[in-house]
Amino acid sequence: MIKIGVITASDRASAGIYEDISGVAIAETMKAYLTSAHEIVYRCIPDVQDVIEDTMIELCDEEGCCLVVTTGGTGPALRDVTPEATEAVCEKMMPGFGELMRSVSLQYVPTAILSRQTAGIRGKSLIINLPGKPKSIRECLDAVFPAVPYCIDLIGGAYLECDETVIKPFRPKA
Repeated sequence: MIKIGVITASDRASAGIYEDISGVAIAETMKAYLTSAHEIVYRCIPDVQDVIEDTMIELCDEEGCCLVVTTGGTGPALRDVTPEATEAVCEKMMPGFGELMRSVSLQYVPTAILSRQTAGIRGKSLIINLPGKPKSIRECLDAVFPAVPYCIDLIGGAYLECDETVIKPFRPKA
Protein backbone atom coordinates (compact mmCIF):
# COMPACT_ATOMS: atom_id res chain seq x y z
CA MET A 1 0.00 0.00 0.00
CA ILE A 2 1.33 3.44 -0.96
CA LYS A 3 1.52 5.79 1.98
CA ILE A 4 1.11 9.57 1.76
CA GLY A 5 1.97 11.61 4.84
CA VAL A 6 -0.02 14.69 5.78
CA ILE A 7 1.31 16.96 8.52
CA THR A 8 -0.55 19.99 9.84
CA ALA A 9 1.75 22.25 11.87
CA SER A 10 -0.58 24.37 13.99
CA ASP A 11 -0.51 25.15 17.70
CA ARG A 12 -4.25 25.83 17.78
CA ALA A 13 -5.42 22.90 15.64
CA SER A 14 -3.18 20.47 17.55
CA ALA A 15 -4.65 21.78 20.83
CA GLY A 16 -8.20 21.25 19.54
CA ILE A 17 -9.02 24.98 19.54
CA TYR A 18 -10.19 24.68 15.95
CA GLU A 19 -10.68 21.97 13.35
CA ASP A 20 -7.85 21.15 10.98
CA ILE A 21 -9.47 21.88 7.62
CA SER A 22 -6.11 22.24 5.86
CA GLY A 23 -4.97 18.67 6.51
CA VAL A 24 -8.39 17.47 5.36
CA ALA A 25 -8.00 19.54 2.16
CA ILE A 26 -4.68 17.83 1.39
CA ALA A 27 -6.13 14.35 1.98
CA GLU A 28 -9.15 15.16 -0.24
CA THR A 29 -6.87 16.48 -2.98
CA MET A 30 -4.77 13.29 -2.88
CA LYS A 31 -7.96 11.24 -3.11
CA ALA A 32 -9.00 13.24 -6.19
CA TYR A 33 -5.58 13.04 -7.85
CA LEU A 34 -4.52 9.45 -7.21
CA THR A 35 -5.93 6.27 -8.70
CA SER A 36 -3.20 4.23 -6.96
CA ALA A 37 -4.42 2.56 -3.80
CA HIS A 38 -3.03 4.69 -1.00
CA GLU A 39 -3.32 5.37 2.69
CA ILE A 40 -3.08 8.80 4.31
CA VAL A 41 -0.86 8.87 7.39
CA TYR A 42 -2.03 12.00 9.21
CA ARG A 43 -0.45 14.01 12.01
CA CYS A 44 -1.60 17.32 13.53
CA ILE A 45 1.20 18.77 15.63
CA PRO A 46 2.25 22.06 17.23
CA ASP A 47 4.52 24.62 15.53
CA VAL A 48 7.67 23.34 17.24
CA GLN A 49 10.67 22.69 15.02
CA ASP A 50 11.88 19.55 16.85
CA VAL A 51 8.37 18.07 16.77
CA ILE A 52 7.99 18.85 13.06
CA GLU A 53 11.40 17.31 12.29
CA ASP A 54 10.65 14.19 14.34
CA THR A 55 7.28 13.78 12.62
CA MET A 56 8.80 14.15 9.14
CA ILE A 57 11.47 11.57 10.03
CA GLU A 58 8.79 9.19 11.39
CA LEU A 59 6.62 9.47 8.27
CA CYS A 60 9.55 9.07 5.86
CA ASP A 61 11.73 6.53 7.65
CA GLU A 62 9.34 4.51 9.80
CA GLU A 63 5.99 4.77 7.98
CA GLY A 64 7.60 4.65 4.51
CA CYS A 65 5.60 7.52 3.02
CA CYS A 66 6.82 8.30 -0.50
CA LEU A 67 5.26 11.76 -0.25
CA VAL A 68 4.86 13.94 2.85
CA VAL A 69 2.80 17.09 2.41
CA THR A 70 2.80 19.70 5.15
CA THR A 71 0.51 22.64 5.78
CA GLY A 72 1.15 25.56 8.06
CA GLY A 73 4.23 27.21 9.46
CA THR A 74 5.54 28.67 6.18
CA GLY A 75 5.04 32.38 6.88
CA PRO A 76 7.29 34.99 8.49
CA ALA A 77 5.88 34.75 12.04
CA LEU A 78 8.22 33.67 14.84
CA ARG A 79 6.43 30.30 15.27
CA ASP A 80 6.57 29.52 11.51
CA VAL A 81 9.41 26.97 11.32
CA THR A 82 8.22 24.29 8.87
CA PRO A 83 10.76 25.24 6.15
CA GLU A 84 13.58 25.13 8.70
CA ALA A 85 12.44 21.68 9.84
CA THR A 86 12.25 20.52 6.22
CA GLU A 87 15.77 21.74 5.48
CA ALA A 88 17.08 20.05 8.64
CA VAL A 89 15.77 16.58 7.69
CA CYS A 90 16.33 16.59 3.91
CA GLU A 91 19.45 15.53 2.01
CA LYS A 92 18.49 17.61 -1.03
CA MET A 93 16.35 20.72 -1.33
CA MET A 94 14.04 21.21 -4.31
CA PRO A 95 13.57 25.00 -4.47
CA GLY A 96 11.65 24.93 -7.76
CA PHE A 97 8.54 23.69 -5.91
CA GLY A 98 8.42 26.78 -3.67
CA GLU A 99 9.24 29.10 -6.55
CA LEU A 100 6.34 27.77 -8.63
CA MET A 101 3.89 27.79 -5.71
CA ARG A 102 4.70 31.43 -4.87
CA SER A 103 4.40 32.37 -8.55
CA VAL A 104 0.94 30.79 -8.76
CA SER A 105 -0.19 32.30 -5.45
CA LEU A 106 0.92 35.78 -6.54
CA GLN A 107 -1.81 35.65 -9.18
CA TYR A 108 -4.34 35.71 -6.31
CA VAL A 109 -2.75 37.61 -3.39
CA PRO A 110 0.19 40.03 -3.13
CA THR A 111 1.11 38.54 0.25
CA ALA A 112 2.26 35.31 -1.46
CA ILE A 113 5.78 36.77 -1.34
CA LEU A 114 5.64 36.26 2.43
CA SER A 115 5.36 32.49 2.02
CA ARG A 116 8.48 30.39 2.48
CA GLN A 117 7.17 27.13 1.02
CA THR A 118 9.84 24.69 -0.07
CA ALA A 119 10.36 21.02 -0.81
CA GLY A 120 13.09 18.48 -0.27
CA ILE A 121 14.15 14.86 -0.53
CA ARG A 122 14.69 12.56 2.43
CA GLY A 123 15.72 9.10 1.28
CA LYS A 124 12.93 7.83 -0.99
CA SER A 125 10.48 10.49 0.21
CA LEU A 126 9.54 13.87 -1.22
CA ILE A 127 8.48 16.46 1.37
CA ILE A 128 6.45 19.46 0.16
CA ASN A 129 5.50 22.45 2.34
CA LEU A 130 2.17 24.08 1.49
CA PRO A 131 0.42 27.20 2.79
CA GLY A 132 -2.33 26.91 5.39
CA LYS A 133 -5.50 27.91 3.53
CA PRO A 134 -7.44 25.11 1.74
CA LYS A 135 -8.00 27.23 -1.40
CA SER A 136 -4.26 27.99 -1.59
CA ILE A 137 -3.41 24.35 -0.92
CA ARG A 138 -5.33 23.23 -3.99
CA GLU A 139 -3.95 26.03 -6.18
CA CYS A 140 -0.38 25.15 -5.17
CA LEU A 141 -0.85 21.39 -5.53
CA ASP A 142 -2.47 21.84 -8.95
CA ALA A 143 0.67 23.72 -10.02
CA VAL A 144 3.37 21.38 -8.69
CA PHE A 145 1.76 17.94 -8.64
CA PRO A 146 2.34 17.17 -12.34
CA ALA A 147 6.06 16.87 -11.44
CA VAL A 148 5.55 14.89 -8.21
CA PRO A 149 5.11 11.31 -9.55
CA TYR A 150 8.22 11.55 -11.75
CA CYS A 151 10.24 13.08 -8.91
CA ILE A 152 9.22 10.16 -6.69
CA ASP A 153 10.14 7.75 -9.52
CA LEU A 154 13.62 9.32 -9.71
CA ILE A 155 14.29 8.86 -5.98
CA GLY A 156 13.11 5.24 -5.96
CA GLY A 157 9.75 5.78 -4.31
CA ALA A 158 6.37 4.27 -5.09
CA TYR A 159 4.85 4.55 -8.57
CA LEU A 160 1.95 7.00 -8.32
CA GLU A 161 -0.84 6.71 -10.86
CA CYS A 162 -3.19 9.66 -11.30
CA ASP A 163 -6.68 10.35 -12.59
CA GLU A 164 -5.62 12.25 -15.70
CA THR A 165 -9.03 13.92 -15.94
CA VAL A 166 -8.12 15.66 -12.66
CA ILE A 167 -4.32 16.07 -12.82
CA LYS A 168 -1.97 14.99 -15.59
CA PRO A 169 1.45 13.89 -14.34
CA PHE A 170 4.46 14.42 -16.58
CA ARG A 171 6.77 11.50 -17.17
CA PRO A 172 9.26 11.68 -20.05
CA LYS A 173 8.72 9.17 -22.82
CA ALA A 174 11.21 6.31 -22.55
